[in-house]
Order: sequence, then structure tokens, then C-alpha cells
Amino acid sequence: MMASLAGSVAGLLFEVPVDPDGDQAREWIVRELSKPEYQAAKPTLWDQLSQGFWDWLNSLEIPGGAIQGPFFAIFLIVVAAAIISAFLIFGRPRRNRRSSAVGALFGNDEERSAEELRRAATRAAADRDWELAIEELFRSIARRMTERVIVATNPGTTANAFAARAGQVFPAHAERLRSSAAAFDSVRYLGKPGSEADYLALVALEGDLRTAHPVATEAVAR
Repeated sequence: MMASLAGSVAGLLFEVPVDPDGDQAREWIVRELSKPEYQAAKPTLWDQLSQGFWDWLNSLEIPGGAIQGPFFAIFLIVVAAAIISAFLIFGRPRRNRRSSAVGALFGNDEERSAEELRRAATRAAADRDWELAIEELFRSIARRMTERVIVATNPGTTANAFAARAGQVFPAHAERLRSSAAAFDSVRYLGKPGSEADYLALVALEGDLRTAHPVATEAVAR
């Protein structure tokens, strides 16, 4: 390429019947280099970046001189692959914790959060559907304790069993928890009508439990 460039420039100079000054000669050279065949031979940005990366890797050396850059690059690739594999298998810790707080709840497949259940209860109460409002709010109480990793539930946990365990964690509210479980079972399984009084009692309990400090924790469902 350099020989071709030199020949082209020489030919250009010989073809021109004048003696160019420095600026004119520079202009001719720039014009020659702008031709497609020279531009196509220029390294691309990717070529430059790749060469720079490999030059950097080859300059690396682990103390002691035993492992050169390329081997170190392979080591980094293996570590990165292990991290990605662990992420895909186990997921992020925060996400796993969230997944443990969803699922079946008192006979229903329930994916809603405690806050979503509480809002659903509020909407049902606005429609004076006390049965649904009581069910949703009791589920909200149970789901919030699961989210806080205080009392866990599993698909077989009953309302009474949850209330008993929650009462051990919040002894000051144990009796009210038992009453709320009875109200839930009454409208859910016995077909009895709910009442505004039962719902308002649950509202008060839910608000108190939201700010209460547990005296013990039970992170594993029984």
C-alpha cells in the first residue's frame, strides 16, 4: 500500500508540469489518500478498539509472571459465566423474598400484595359488600405478616392457625386476631352475612398491627 501510494504521488508529481510548493504538494497527497482504495484499507473503529483491548490483555501479568494476559482473560470469562449462571438459577435475593410472600392463602390462589388486598377490601366496603370486605382485609393482614417475614403461611394454613401463631407474635392483639379469624370463617365457609361492625373491627386491627412491634418472629410456616 505504501509503495502504491509513493508511486501514485510520484506519478502525480511527474505528470504536473509545475514545481509545487509545500502546500500544493500536501494538497495533492491528501487528495490521493481520499481515493476509495485507500479509505477501504483504513482500520475500522471496531478494529482499533479490538486491537487496543487485546494489547491491554497482553500487557497484563499476574504477580510472579506465571499467568499472562490471555489466560487471565479466560479466567475473567469463566468467573462472569459463573455469576450469570448463579443469577439465572437463584435469581436476585430481593425477588426471591417477594416470591415467598405470594401464593395460596386460605383456600385461594392469591398473588396480590397486602396493599392490593387492603385496597380491594376498601372498594368492597364502599359497595357495602361486607362479606368480601372482611375476606379481603383478613387476607391482607396475613399477607402483610408474610411480607414482613413475621408469620409465614403455606397452602394448608387455616385462618385459625394463622391467628394462633400471629397471636404469639403479637400477644396484645391475640384475642382480636382470633375474633377476626372467626369472622373470616363465618363469611367464607359458613355462608353467614358479614356486618359493618366486623369489618370496622378488622380495619382497626389491621392499622394497629401495621405499626406494632413483634415480640418474636416465626419465619417458617408450620
